[in-house]
Amino acid sequence: MADTRQRLIDGAIETIRRHGLTGTSARTIAATAGVNQALVFYHFGSVHELLEAACLASTEARVAPFAARLDEVADLRQLLDLGRRLHAEEREQGNVMVLAQMLAGAQGDPALAGATAAALRLWVGPVERALERLLAGSPVVDLVDTAGLARAVCAGFIGLELFEGVDPAGAHAALDALERLAVLVDVVQDLGPVARRALHAKLRRSGT
Repeated sequence: MADTRQRLIDGAIETIRRHGLTGTSARTIAATAGVNQALVFYHFGSVHELLEAACLASTEARVAPFAARLDEVADLRQLLDLGRRLHAEEREQGNVMVLAQMLAGAQGDPALAGATAAALRLWVGPVERALERLLAGSPVVDLVDTAGLARAVCAGFIGLELFEGVDPAGAHAALDALERLAVLVDVVQDLGPVARRALHAKLRRSGT
């Protein structure tokens, strides 16, 4: 029973990769999963509920190893390097196509939007915790909304994954620009205590 449910979830994700959201139906999912299409409704009630479950389940499977790798990151440059590797892996596995389709479908579907947003939060949480750890003690830590920054980072990488499909060179240049910003933060981290205090005071004044 559990095996059939998982086959349907895997089949739904693979069907979106092959046919897009508009080509995803109980029939096409069942054909991909190799089961009777009546089982879609037996296990999930509707194709819509299956897609919601598949969105969350597939994201959880991807986030778990990513979160473990995040724990090994020691600075922002390593965080960006990990992001680059994840970006390449997601594109190679076809997950960018799935994400693009789910985001597009969610624009006019509140229920699907809720499931997609919940899936995105699974990515945001580990990134936010990593940023809190990496920025601890930094002169900029009091001025940074870490939760907002984590969402901006995740949104940026999602955008870059889609952007790369039409402008690979531009996406590469954007990642290079982020890397230079990470280097700048590392330089700030290495400042002496007097310079750090002066910079901190200057940033606080400019932020008011």
